[in-house]
Amino acid sequence: MNTSILNGRQPRPLWRNHAVPGAGRSGLVRRLARCLGRSAVSLVAGLCTAFVVQAASNNGMLPDDLTEMSLEALMDVEVTSVSKKPQKKSEAAAAIFVITNNDLNRWGVTNIPDALRYVPGLQVARIDANKWAITARGFNSRFANKLLVLIDGRSVYTPLFAGVYWEANEVMLEDVERIEVIRGPGGTLWGANAVNGVINIITKSAADTQGTLVTAGIGNEEKGFSNIRHGGETSGGKHYRVYGKFRSVDTGGSLNTGIIPPAAHDDSEIAQAGFRMDWGKDKSDTYTLQGDYYEGKGGQQLLVATSPSPVIDDADYDGGNLTWRWTHKAGTQSEYTLQAYYDYVSRDSAALHEHRDTLDIDFQHHVSRGETHDIVWGLNYRLISDDTDPTLIFALSPSSRDVNLYSAFLQDEISLWDNQAKLTLGSKFEHNDYSGFEIQPSARFAWITDSGSTLWAAVSRAVRTPARGEHDVMLAVIPPPPAPPPLIIAGSADFESETMIAYEIVYRFTPTEKISIDLTAFYNKYDELRTTDISTPAPPLAASFGNNMEGNTHGIEIDTRWMVNNWLDINANYSWLEVDLDLVKGSMDVISRSTEDASPQHQANIWFTSDLGNHVELDTGIRYVGSLETFGFPKTDSYVAFDARLGWSPREGVDLSLVGQNLFDSSHPEFNPDFIFSIPTEVERSIYGKVTLSF
Repeated sequence: MNTSILNGRQPRPLWRNHAVPGAGRSGLVRRLARCLGRSAVSLVAGLCTAFVVQAASNNGMLPDDLTEMSLEALMDVEVTSVSKKPQKKSEAAAAIFVITNNDLNRWGVTNIPDALRYVPGLQVARIDANKWAITARGFNSRFANKLLVLIDGRSVYTPLFAGVYWEANEVMLEDVERIEVIRGPGGTLWGANAVNGVINIITKSAADTQGTLVTAGIGNEEKGFSNIRHGGETSGGKHYRVYGKFRSVDTGGSLNTGIIPPAAHDDSEIAQAGFRMDWGKDKSDTYTLQGDYYEGKGGQQLLVATSPSPVIDDADYDGGNLTWRWTHKAGTQSEYTLQAYYDYVSRDSAALHEHRDTLDIDFQHHVSRGETHDIVWGLNYRLISDDTDPTLIFALSPSSRDVNLYSAFLQDEISLWDNQAKLTLGSKFEHNDYSGFEIQPSARFAWITDSGSTLWAAVSRAVRTPARGEHDVMLAVIPPPPAPPPLIIAGSADFESETMIAYEIVYRFTPTEKISIDLTAFYNKYDELRTTDISTPAPPLAASFGNNMEGNTHGIEIDTRWMVNNWLDINANYSWLEVDLDLVKGSMDVISRSTEDASPQHQANIWFTSDLGNHVELDTGIRYVGSLETFGFPKTDSYVAFDARLGWSPREGVDLSLVGQNLFDSSHPEFNPDFIFSIPTEVERSIYGKVTLSF
């Protein structure tokens, strides 16, 4: 390979050794975390045993679960992601699904991606034991570029590949207040890349996490995890919490393709610590300061054109963030919010070496004008500064770059007919260094009937702006199996934003006091979609990114809840998705159109939440996911997964649970990678036990 095209910088060797025990700062942190994790499991198991023995002779009754809510109360839960202001979920003009803290506990999940499997309209698939492909309403990929993900208002969407590194964005689930998932465009408020959906992870205030909490678990796939958190209050009235967590995941099941060594080598581990402080002298001014730091690694096997066999590699990643937020309430009609965050990300692997710093400053004003107009407007500035080193797979030119993003938005919710109907008009105005000025308007009309049902319809425009990788890629070598010949892809300064016009209609109603139903239909029209256009058809194949595909997606999503009685809830949802894409302008694309079949056409979930008495909980769920087809790979068959959780609280402050996932079969594949080709593995049957102590 001629390294002159890499700016004269030598590529990082694929054979560098990650296996030296404790090598470097990351190795030390991982060894400490592993020791702390194992110690915590043993300590908590011993403490829990003591509590259980004591509880055996305790016949006192525990207080009722404070998380239990009536159906009416659940419909009135306040959400903020739809309009960037508090509003009832039942009246929100969006296809929104809310995952509560109680859901996270009852489902027995240990990470955010597994929790998202329960959301209608989302496509969630595991590529290997540490990599995920997650999107909304189609176009799934490891770097799904049409879904915006936020944690407490901080974007975790990577501007390099346009997607989310889910393996590096851990959250302590016990501290999550709720996860708001919007299917459909959110660009009017959240900006570019909120095309098909928005996931907003919102954590609890420090005042709601007082005291000490310790959790630990161990299993065959979840090799070990432990969390510890302590919350308190200073003499000055500031509430705070500090936490630490560790998680280790075993390798996945090897696919029988004839190209994988005996060991899958996709195990992973991550250690994370953080804090949060909330304070305010009165209700008119409140402040939040929070931050996190993490270090982790994820194993992978890469197929590259320069190596006759898979390259075994450990991807190291670390990062940290710091967020400050001030909210000022000027009476009952006006509220100002100023937020600033700094985010640092580093990845070091055979495929990619990147350091990225992000500074984001956001101002928002919410004001009511009389009884008719409810206005939200805001300004945002973001600076992204990165530094990369070339590898034999991937390189950028220039290797370092600063990118500026300026934006403003305005939205007015107009009440009509004595608040029985609402018309919401707004738009986002944004300028980026790649495609220039972008505008993302929307119009939503909601009608609330006397019975409390909501019927709303919307039309919106959203854009997905170019990623740095699409604009500045100097070289990318991607050998689709069975491998020869390699495909060399170059970025293009002419690559433009992908655009979408979305049409949505939702009917949300409660036919009885115990049943709620959401019916959603949508039609999305896409233009200027990304293509990988062949420019040199003879080996070695050469291609560049273009905007030569268009098409549409349409579908139906049904979400229901039936509160049968005071001890049994039944939740069910179904999603149908149709994707139709066409190449235009004579494109010779050989990869991008496979996106058409990268999301299942049919998905269904049903889960049962039951309280059996004597503080025993039983939760079971069945998921069906349709088949997938990806260019160059065998078809990924449909599968049915059965999950179950048995929980017991022998006394206040002690919770035990036994969780089984994918119990129907020993293993199954879920997704195949794209672009950076890491060998996929199968999702195996998982069983783990967990103990939680709070005091």
